Amino acid sequence: MSRKTKTSRRRLDVNVEELDRVIDAAEDGPLSKSDCQKLKTTLHALVERLAQKRNTEKTNSVLEPKNSSSAEAESAEPKPAGHGRNAASAFTGAEKVSVQHAQLKPGDPCPECREGRVYRQKEPKTLIRIVGQAPLKATVFEMERLRCNGCCQMFTAAEPPGVGTDKYDTTAVAMIALLKYGTGVPFNRMERLETQLGIPLPAATQWELMEAAAKQLKSILGEFIRQAAQGSVVHNDDTGMRILKLVRDTPEGKGGDGRTGTFTSGIVSIWREWRIALYFTGWKHAGENLADVLKQRAAELDAPIQMCDALSRNTPKLPGVEVLLANCLAHGRRQVVDVAANFPEECRYVLESLGAVYRFDAEAKERGLAPEERLTFHHSNSAPVMDDLHQWLKNQFAEHKTEPNSGLGKAISYLLRHWPELTLFLRQAGAPLDNNIAERMLKKAILHRKNALFYKTMNGARVGDLFMSLIHTCELNQVNPFDYLAELLRHPAEVTVHPAEWMPWNYRRDATAVAA
Repeated sequence: MSRKTKTSRRRLDVNVEELDRVIDAAEDGPLSKSDCQKLKTTLHALVERLAQKRNTEKTNSVLEPKNSSSAEAESAEPKPAGHGRNAASAFTGAEKVSVQHAQLKPGDPCPECREGRVYRQKEPKTLIRIVGQAPLKATVFEMERLRCNGCCQMFTAAEPPGVGTDKYDTTAVAMIALLKYGTGVPFNRMERLETQLGIPLPAATQWELMEAAAKQLKSILGEFIRQAAQGSVVHNDDTGMRILKLVRDTPEGKGGDGRTGTFTSGIVSIWREWRIALYFTGWKHAGENLADVLKQRAAELDAPIQMCDALSRNTPKLPGVEVLLANCLAHGRRQVVDVAANFPEECRYVLESLGAVYRFDAEAKERGLAPEERLTFHHSNSAPVMDDLHQWLKNQFAEHKTEPNSGLGKAISYLLRHWPELTLFLRQAGAPLDNNIAERMLKKAILHRKNALFYKTMNGARVGDLFMSLIHTCELNQVNPFDYLAELLRHPAEVTVHPAEWMPWNYRRDATAVAA
């Protein structure tokens, strides 16, 4: 089907009375060919329009293409990379089995030509075989018992070496934490799954294991907060979260300003080359939780860059807590996307200008530019684009081209009102363009909210915050969260005494030293 046909369908003027007539006629007999085509065209136009609005916010999807050549390029289906297949190197958690040649070894004469000698190839041939198993595996040791028929003395076989003293191994606790707080599987759903697989695991038992593990890992979360406070860039945002039994700080049972809502705040701090994720659930907003974190910031450090959207509740409001405020450019862009259908040409200019800035930022990232080099690069390339856009936005009101109370006028007002914060990346080295990293981290809390619906108590919320913080920090730094949690739980005493030595980026070194 040509792109021209699709365009005509999206712009179809639907005569509702005529459609009613067609449907009424269907009660008396079969539809004519023209009536069938009319209904089909209308239905397709409706489906395409709904799909266009819901699938993406990319400029080419929210606006009509300028010319036929761009239309043909847009209509071309991109070929999926790799067709869903993963190379053997992607299976980093798989068991590696080395298989030697049965007849030959390096240095042997070639059995074909009898002249050369064989040598080992750098890359072996690989086979991948995947089997299914329960998330938790149980082993029942049946130890033989013998009884004397004379004195009735009982003799029991010794326990096999290495079975440990705990019924639930640290790896089992780490797996439950990862399923619950990393992938959003509720305790009850996990209980049903394990029961179906013949390994009963009551939901109450799972919670008891999580609560006990959280007490052991409390010190590592404190170290996360301390190091996050030293970050050069901090992102924050929040989302709603329900707590059934929440004891507030005041006798009235409400927050300090009378609020009744509860939230999960997400904070991502960029410290050196590492990223630290923190979750806080309660009645406090994201700005208040960020202020609590920054209280631990070293006094000699400069004020950090704070990236958030333009809501006032996201900024810390405490004496002595200062930040360089940057607002999310993606939020400003979204204001324009929402009205693109009504103001296509005006919105095209704004979206294409912002698209150019994002392309420059992606190029700076690909080239691995340092913060100061990135700032210089944006000065040379993005600053002229943003200056032209700023002047265009002001002219829309000054020359009465746009009504301030219209949808486009409100989007322009948002951009102009927060322009200094939206363009901090042009004045401050290391300032990000948007708050997408905080938006993505909150998806973990939202996933928990969709599946488990709520936290029962504030204690349960604190346990969830701890494990989500540890798991997502591992994900941000390309560390296996299962291995990390298991190692922390194997060495609780060492973690409590020296938590700074058990961060996701250095725990393997310390775990090896303890084992030695």
